[in-house]
Amino acid sequence: MVKLTPMKIFNRSVSHHYQLFEKFEAGIVLSGPEVKSVKEGKISLEGAFAKISGGEVWLYNCHIHPYRFTSNINLDPKRPRKILLHRKEAISLEAKMKQKKLTLVPVSCYTKGRLIKIELALARGKKEFEKKEAKKRQDLEREIASYKKGMSSFDRKVL
Repeated sequence: MVKLTPMKIFNRSVSHHYQLFEKFEAGIVLSGPEVKSVKEGKISLEGAFAKISGGEVWLYNCHIHPYRFTSNINLDPKRPRKILLHRKEAISLEAKMKQKKLTLVPVSCYTKGRLIKIELALARGKKEFEKKEAKKRQDLEREIASYKKGMSSFDRKVL
């Protein structure tokens, strides 16, 4: 029996471009070769987003690289894929999105046993000045951490 290693792919740009609020775990509908490709880690969530239409959630602009050992199946790597959520969950998400003017973005994709799950988050886009402030804050925190690392234990207690 082959033991599957857990796989987790993050959408790194999502925390830079969006302010995340509520996260959800959902399944995703994939074809056979796409499943194998995702389990190899050949998925890109950069620029991907989800829309709700007719009580169903669809993932757009998610690139899954074609599986290399597949023959004669020509699927579009960026085709829309259905997200598996209960209809009530999808309707409540749609209401929150309209009420608070939020978007639904994928944060990560991972395996949970044999299943492939995708983590979605309700998010609001950051303005340019918010991105700059966050970058300044990160730089300052990094500088403080490196300064504390170089200090003796006595000096740290004084601060």
